[in-house]
Amino acid sequence: MNVNPSPVEQAYLRAIATGATMTRRLEMVAEAARIHRPEYTALVDDFVRRLDIVRTGDAAPVEGQAMPSFTLPDHDGHFVRLEELTGETPLVIAFHRGHWCPYCRLNMMGLAEVSDRIAPARIVTISTETQRYTRGLRDLAKADFPFLTDVSAGYALQLGLAVWIDPALAQIIASVGWDVPSYQGGTDWVMPVPAVFVLDAKGIVRTRHIDRDYRRRMDMDDLVAAVRALA
Repeated sequence: MNVNPSPVEQAYLRAIATGATMTRRLEMVAEAARIHRPEYTALVDDFVRRLDIVRTGDAAPVEGQAMPSFTLPDHDGHFVRLEELTGETPLVIAFHRGHWCPYCRLNMMGLAEVSDRIAPARIVTISTETQRYTRGLRDLAKADFPFLTDVSAGYALQLGLAVWIDPALAQIIASVGWDVPSYQGGTDWVMPVPAVFVLDAKGIVRTRHIDRDYRRRMDMDDLVAAVRALA
């Protein structure tokens, strides 16, 4: 963490300290960004509009479809297969952008906070970051579920969730010290659209939440309700 955190990071730290819902915590960060980083917010708004136009994520599995199989390394480098996570209980799969994103940090903390409420259902998260960063984010979130690495965004590409960050947006992200490609072990500015899939014990999608605006995430109470509906 920076010695002198930016106003956006300060908002993130305030959000953690509040007893607000995760949705409100995300709004606190977004509001700070609009006030203190208007040029960045304008680029993000334009990027989201373009994702909306091409309907990024619409091709991902919908309710009633089987979730495509994966084999991905976890935070400790052990390979995990989708079929090892299903078969007995529901499964929540959450895609996120990485440890550098304050919205994703809050999202991972939110998932950790509700993990007991949805037990025995399992949670697994997926990003394009390497184990060094997935381990750190898992520890920060105080999570006890796997954080998987989608190498070169291959699985996100298969699902239609991968997006390339345009040079202007990438430049402004890098200008504040976030070297996103290095966190992913490569050189490309590619990452998944944040998404949540709730699967039943047979690996069938029963609920999905995809928001092309990464500043918004699935409400945790809605997630709990979706999982409990499968009991």
